[in-house]
Amino acid sequence: MSAEQLTAPSPESIFDRLEPLLSQVSKPIQYVGGEHNSVVKQWDATEVRWCLMYPDAYEVGQPNQGVAILYEVLNERDWILAERTYSVWPDMERVLREHDLPQFTLDAHRPVGAFDLFGVSFSTELGYTNLLNALDLAGLPLHAAERREFDPVVIAGGHAAFNPEPIADFVDCAVLGDGEEISLAISEVVREWKAEGRPGGRDGLLLRLAASGGVYVPKFYDVEYLPDGRIQRVAPNRSGVPFRIAKHTVMDLDSWPYPKKPLVPLAETVHERYSVEIFRGCTRGCRFCQAGMITRPVRERNINTIGEMVEGGLKATGLEEVGLLSLSSADHSEISEVAKQLADRYEGSNVSLSLPSTRVDAFNITLANELTRNGRRSGLTFAPEGGSERMRRVINKTVDEEDLIRTVATAYANGWRQVKLYFMCGLPTETDEDVLAIADLAKRVIETGRREAGTRDIRCTVSIGGFVPKPHTPFQWAAQLDTETTDARLAKLRDAIRSDRQYGKAIGFRYHDGKPGIVEGLLSRGDRRIGRVLEAVWRDGGRFDGWSEHFSYDRWMSCADKELAPLGVDVDWYTTRERDYDEVLPWDHLDSGLDRDWLWEDWQDALDEVEVDDCRWTPCFDCGVCQQLDTEIQIGPTGQVLLPLPTVRPSVLADDA
Repeated sequence: MSAEQLTAPSPESIFDRLEPLLSQVSKPIQYVGGEHNSVVKQWDATEVRWCLMYPDAYEVGQPNQGVAILYEVLNERDWILAERTYSVWPDMERVLREHDLPQFTLDAHRPVGAFDLFGVSFSTELGYTNLLNALDLAGLPLHAAERREFDPVVIAGGHAAFNPEPIADFVDCAVLGDGEEISLAISEVVREWKAEGRPGGRDGLLLRLAASGGVYVPKFYDVEYLPDGRIQRVAPNRSGVPFRIAKHTVMDLDSWPYPKKPLVPLAETVHERYSVEIFRGCTRGCRFCQAGMITRPVRERNINTIGEMVEGGLKATGLEEVGLLSLSSADHSEISEVAKQLADRYEGSNVSLSLPSTRVDAFNITLANELTRNGRRSGLTFAPEGGSERMRRVINKTVDEEDLIRTVATAYANGWRQVKLYFMCGLPTETDEDVLAIADLAKRVIETGRREAGTRDIRCTVSIGGFVPKPHTPFQWAAQLDTETTDARLAKLRDAIRSDRQYGKAIGFRYHDGKPGIVEGLLSRGDRRIGRVLEAVWRDGGRFDGWSEHFSYDRWMSCADKELAPLGVDVDWYTTRERDYDEVLPWDHLDSGLDRDWLWEDWQDALDEVEVDDCRWTPCFDCGVCQQLDTEIQIGPTGQVLLPLPTVRPSVLADDA
């Protein structure tokens, strides 16, 4: 028997102990596993073992594209084992603690603490408390510095890991950017280290990962502070560790057509569709949008790859909806051909196509008709983001009001009866008048719809989200609007809509108050000192902070006041304070590819209300990504078509499913 087998025996499934307890919890099906296309491997037949987590409930985490892709990429290698875990609801947490059961994987119900690597994908900072809860339930020390030799290496990834400093005390590593290639590279490093007898122990492995320049290990960096609370510098504390850590970019998406066989959920989830990412990245340059900034450059999948993924995914799952996903799907250079040819292929079947919210200036009625050819016509969603044209210039959302009105007029004239509009409140330089302009715009939409459709049966839903400044964006220096002013503006907007007798009843109004946004802002631009607040909130019962019924603003503020007061900073210092150019930001040593001076210049352009074009179709604006990361924008058209192009009969899909 090898040394590896002696020190890391195959863990037993806890399912026999768990199953009798499932009647005590809500939605027990979410803990059973056994979904179609799930993978269960023999522990001893593999060399590197990953546990992948999306830190939210199964119904939210199961459809997550990032985890789904890594699950397949890793399990395709016969020497790697990958299983999944999700956050357990409070009733299941109580059962696990009462019966001394650990956080477990869904695939084989193995203890999370038995794996080599524990990879956690963060889409939002509000999942941080769920990470701490999972670590504790797994029997792992919360603090990375206290982890034992055979505890899993905890790795953070996802968009909310582009500033991992608030969770630096709790994770061993963080990875920036696309995960397909780096997850395999990390696996290779672990494989070699184990085969060599684990030289240097846990730190030996972390040093190997850090030396690559593509894995951030917080313990190998010291943070020094100035007397006024600002950061003086972040620097390596040992040799062989780089000063900056680079993000990872997959340049040939066609070589990574995942997920091929996505898991089919047993329990109800927020999305039940087969999602195909038709391109990655965005160069529209919306200044508030972290996702668009950190995923540059644009890389399109060609039409053949998209068609093959749709065909294979439907056969593998039996799902009936296909989501053509990206940050701005209608911007794909061949989106019209993609939509038409897929609609031709699946006409007469139960398969429907969908896009996420589309830009007003990328929408056309032909595309919309192709997407709804099978008769599913619910509503159209657009995201103007700013209520006034001035505000849209500030955020670089290059859409004017007349464009929007022409677009909705076309939609209503062609049979649509409902439009949803997304906006933000609290944007830099915003005034009450900018927010109240949302009401005027919504009224024009209703007026236009009634005229074009020849009926009063027209709806417009206005949804408002609070603006949170994010790292690696031009607004990373901006002051966040305080919760009192946010709530006051939203109340004025609500009253302006409801008081209108002619249009008010046709306008739906949805919004969140400003409190969750302040907590998200604290976490998104926080440094390592925020880890104290995070731990205090978790110890006080903080869980599922992204859910309104579990979120407690008072808990967060109380813990922040207690933990930050001795350090001479407070919540306002992290949120409602504007930063200067010279200030060292907590994430400045983490390289998203964007040139810091370019971001600052774009911030100044925002204050001057200057718009910047999409660099896909114009000369380069020197944001830095392509030069620094040796990448390039990849767009069509390719001139290819989906071949062969048979019409898929409903019976064929049913047989395949």
